[in-house]
Amino acid sequence: MSAAHPSPSAALPARSRLAVATGRAVAGASQLVHFGSGSVIGGRAALLVDRDLLRHLTRGREVVLVSATNGKTTTTRLLGAALGTDRPVVSNSLGANMTPGIVAALGPADPAATAVLEVDERWVEQVLAQTGAGTLVLLNLSRDQLDRSQEVRKLAERWRRALTATPPERVVANADDPLVVWSAQVAPEVVWVGTGQDWTADAAGCPSCTGRIAFEAGHWRCTACDLARPEPHVTVDDAGVTLPSGRLEVALSLPGRVNRVNAAFALAAATALGADPSAAGAALGQVQEVAGRYRVARLGGHPVRLLLAKNPAGWHEAIDMLTPAPAPVVVAINARIADGHDPSWLWDVEYERLAGRLVVATGERRHDLAVRLRYAGVDHVTVEGVEDAVARAAQAEGHRPGAIIDVAANYTAFQEYLEMVGGPR
Repeated sequence: MSAAHPSPSAALPARSRLAVATGRAVAGASQLVHFGSGSVIGGRAALLVDRDLLRHLTRGREVVLVSATNGKTTTTRLLGAALGTDRPVVSNSLGANMTPGIVAALGPADPAATAVLEVDERWVEQVLAQTGAGTLVLLNLSRDQLDRSQEVRKLAERWRRALTATPPERVVANADDPLVVWSAQVAPEVVWVGTGQDWTADAAGCPSCTGRIAFEAGHWRCTACDLARPEPHVTVDDAGVTLPSGRLEVALSLPGRVNRVNAAFALAAATALGADPSAAGAALGQVQEVAGRYRVARLGGHPVRLLLAKNPAGWHEAIDMLTPAPAPVVVAINARIADGHDPSWLWDVEYERLAGRLVVATGERRHDLAVRLRYAGVDHVTVEGVEDAVARAAQAEGHRPGAIIDVAANYTAFQEYLEMVGGPR
């Protein structure tokens, strides 16, 4: 690289430059031996050299953090597209959302680029303190991986503590999630997004006083204290998003109501950062898949669409995206570390909504799923391998020859199938 075009890391302290170089070398070696993408292990190696690397890589840079239990990868991708209409953007767009993955994404990036970073909900406090991010986007909090994660109220407490200790210039937050509202209300400026969220199972108790949250159509409030739904600045419907600057019709390529909500968060944050609403909205429509989610591919000679659903709230939305009955569906459940070893959450998913079709259960915990489907009164079979499961779905009475078969999987099963069809793009 010539002197006229210095390396992005040229302005970093010497130790940080060494850390970036070390991380890239380790990541490259990892890829060479086919040990994954190498980004996380490269980031870990870089942090061993310079534990303050994240602080150095974000100094003087516009930083936007996106966190939630569900939807953060998609919202990060959409926000990056929206902001990319008028500025350079760097992002950890494939979902490596803890400090090692973040520094791996930032290390080789243009130091002038706006950083749009997905952050695991348990890491918000640490990453916010190290980056001093100007904007924080908070989508939702729900139960996930309870064998290794804290209860959602504890996560809400950590978010509130983070916003008190290191307040960003603005927070873009979900007005329909009481846990998010309680966390975000301590921030100096909040852009409230009305999402129409109808998953309320994780917020029955008030995070402020432990009273009861009463949910009504378009509103919620605590029956024992003054915590209540704030008036939203941004709202979303089937055709578009209403921003403080006016209504904008948005034609998304991504399916489902949940992605219209993700788009509303992306537009709210992008326009707050000065992006042109029309250009940003048009950019959202160009996003057709996110880290393999919604990809149409072939498995075992049959066309499939890959859907990711990791926890009860995620399945609540994913079921709405499925091809309507009587079309069959393949559902894959694992219970590895990244999924959470405890699959008891299956009983919190309304699998009764899958009635009227054949469900082909696969994955390592297919028999647990089969028990749940039996109690739900859903016609099902268990098949060990995903290609055989897809072939069995193609034989179902409700399948039209040549039609795309939905394969809905939790995290590690989804990643395995995505690798089978060509990996992330």
